[in-house]
Amino acid sequence: MRQELAYYRALFTHPGTPRLSKWLLAGAIAYLVSPLDLIPDFIPVLGQLDDLVIVPGLIAAALVWIPATVKAECRKQTSE
Repeated sequence: MRQELAYYRALFTHPGTPRLSKWLLAGAIAYLVSPLDLIPDFIPVLGQLDDLVIVPGLIAAALVWIPATVKAECRKQTSE
């Protein structure tokens, strides 16, 4: 998990990452740490389910727009 976080940090700081992807990655982190949710966490199952759907969805959307060469470079950088 620590390696994946380093990978996403490298993607976020890489100059070849499109601005849209940076916004989506920032949105995923902001939603994850924000106390405000679309569905409050005190509602059983649904409260946690929105976190499990929205955050990975934003990350997946960000990865679509990042060029493969940038992803490969960041993956190599974080695996060392």
